[in-house]
Amino acid sequence: MKKYIIKRLLLVIPMLFVISFIAFLLINFMPSDPAEVALRINEIVPTDEAIASMRVELGLDKPFFIRYFNWLNNCLHLDFGVSYANTTRTVLSEITRCIPYTIKLSVLALIIVVCVSIPIGIFSAIYKNSVFDKIVRVLIFMGSSMPSYLVGIMLIYFLGVKFKMFPTSGARSFRHFILPAIALSLSEISTYARLIRSSVLDNLNENYVFYGKVRGLKNKSILFKHVFKNSLKSCMNAFGMSIAYLVAGAFIIENLFAIPGIGRLGVSAIFNRDYPIIQAYILLMGVMFVFCNLIVDIIQAFIDPRMKRGLIK
Repeated sequence: MKKYIIKRLLLVIPMLFVISFIAFLLINFMPSDPAEVALRINEIVPTDEAIASMRVELGLDKPFFIRYFNWLNNCLHLDFGVSYANTTRTVLSEITRCIPYTIKLSVLALIIVVCVSIPIGIFSAIYKNSVFDKIVRVLIFMGSSMPSYLVGIMLIYFLGVKFKMFPTSGARSFRHFILPAIALSLSEISTYARLIRSSVLDNLNENYVFYGKVRGLKNKSILFKHVFKNSLKSCMNAFGMSIAYLVAGAFIIENLFAIPGIGRLGVSAIFNRDYPIIQAYILLMGVMFVFCNLIVDIIQAFIDPRMKRGLIK
């Protein structure tokens, strides 16, 4: 198991290096000159002299790889530069200002996903081909097919505007996060309910279930102590990565419900061509996916007996 964990830790380094290089490279493929963009955003006439001066100030006059390694070194010191749109704010301060809202939204959405998808998946598998199972499968299909922004618009209209049960914009209280969390979690609920149902059905056909019945164990004991536990193990990777997917996918919902999170910051940076924030956003999302995957792998290595015995490399 130690070799497995060390191997995963060592793989993180080149992956982070590649992510940082891609984040830096994408900005350099932009058709607009960052120096000219920085001038126009601050309503300065982009003359040749002003552009040349700004290029020197931003370090754009240096070769590509020197600029990349300088930027990477600054990122390692949590210095992501200064926003073009607001030169009085650093990129780090903008991220730290916005990310708590995204974390609140993602955590609430994750709680909804876990609390809804696990019971639905289990009971759908237990009562296979029943009326309940057929209804669940139809709802899962609908939930998987509907984009989150469409769900959000429907929730705003029915629960926000028509029945006035919840606020439809802002992030001033817990109630402001309920509708966006439901909209964000719906597709994930459909995915994991289907995944858990399939996993439970597979485990119900395993030999250990038959042996448990032969030994006289109760069906509830077999289901919850063995089948449920083994089914969650196989779904753990997907559940762990759902944290990253919820954070990364929140940018649509945050803009729809006017939540000042990191996703909305990224979208506004794209419209304003605020390149330092775009670079930091791409880097942050990539690093988050890598570390979520790493944490899930390490947790699974501790709880999976096969990994403890070195049966899985």
